[in-house]
Amino acid sequence: MSNVIAPGKPAIPLSSVLPPLVFGTATFNHQYNKDPFALDTVGLVQEALELGVRAFDTSPYYGPSEELLGAALDTEFVHTNVPRSDIFILTKCGRISGDQFDYSRDWVHFSVNRSLERLRTSYLDVVYCHDVEFVTEDEVMEAITELRRIRDQEGTVKYIGISGYPIDVLCSLAKRVLVETGEPLDVVMSYANFTLQNQTLATTGIQRLKDAGVDVVPNASVLGMGLLRREGVPVGSLGDWHPASSNLREAIRRASDFCDRHDERLEVIAIRYALESWITAAESVGSLGDPASGIPWTHETNKQVGGRKLGVSVMGVSKKKELEKTLQVWRSILDGLENGKEIARLAGRWERDHEWSLNRKHAIQIMADGIQEHLAEYLDYAWPSPPPEFVKKGSKKQLESPAVDAALLTPAASPPPEDLPALPSADVDVR
Repeated sequence: MSNVIAPGKPAIPLSSVLPPLVFGTATFNHQYNKDPFALDTVGLVQEALELGVRAFDTSPYYGPSEELLGAALDTEFVHTNVPRSDIFILTKCGRISGDQFDYSRDWVHFSVNRSLERLRTSYLDVVYCHDVEFVTEDEVMEAITELRRIRDQEGTVKYIGISGYPIDVLCSLAKRVLVETGEPLDVVMSYANFTLQNQTLATTGIQRLKDAGVDVVPNASVLGMGLLRREGVPVGSLGDWHPASSNLREAIRRASDFCDRHDERLEVIAIRYALESWITAAESVGSLGDPASGIPWTHETNKQVGGRKLGVSVMGVSKKKELEKTLQVWRSILDGLENGKEIARLAGRWERDHEWSLNRKHAIQIMADGIQEHLAEYLDYAWPSPPPEFVKKGSKKQLESPAVDAALLTPAASPPPEDLPALPSADVDVR
């Protein structure tokens, strides 16, 4: 995928071009799959492209994810059907392993060049500083400075941002970047902070990030790292790593039982609620990029779904059935937007898909209200990150690829699919 871009800050803001649905490839990883190389990543990416997905999120921290994504995008099918300029590749730098970080200029430069090689591309659309709460603000400022130098002098990075969990940290850093450099961050991604259980990204984060001039705020991990599901938090080969307390888990269990009594599944409600609500809640920090239509080889523009900014969400899947079900949900959500009835008619679909979507949205909201009644004392609760027992190792001294280390999980998309058969899977009706 060879294209050349001019060095310097892009004239077009990210909010004008980034698709509102991003395929998170944290699942292409040993943390989430016993053998990620056994996944049909080429077929998965190909089908995603056929269904209109044009943005892919990854990270060097996600084991072989960058290499697998790069190979999947470097096929004859992709070269023939989807130009590189239509694809958005988002990756990260700074996090090396579960307890090792390096935000130095040398490492950031090395990491960017390594990502270019792994992803088989001449430029990266977005580079985040990964999990910024684990390092000092000064370290983040050094990394941002280097990323902007790369953007302005080498032209291999287009948009620059930060990612992490604690909203206060993200907002504080975004403000400092604006005050000290006079240029705001293009994008700030948070995870598990806009879910059925915790909505502080919308209630307190959006305005503070807007005040700091941030252009786009994607929302990731809509199940709260696997917390919001019938089976409970994932316990795989890494043991029980989830930071939720036993009392919070018990409250989630009661909420799940409530869903069962109404012939619903907690994770089904949680996924649609977050995707659908974030579209409007994050409109002011959303994007005008064209959405994935969810229909093979059917391009749909932002204007066709109302012409307004749509809040950006990150999804993560490992199998085609998961992808197809997630895109079915996304398609139904789009059907409920402005002009949904007319779009369905012109596309030859059932014109009452719009009405069905609105009815489903109403049903989801009723269930969400009931779930939140069961979570009352834990609404908007956020666990500490880093955890109190965390001890960070020193920076990476040699510029080499680190071994896979999954000591501490901070997913940017969704929980492990093998441990979470309900997100989404063949036996779940994700409506």
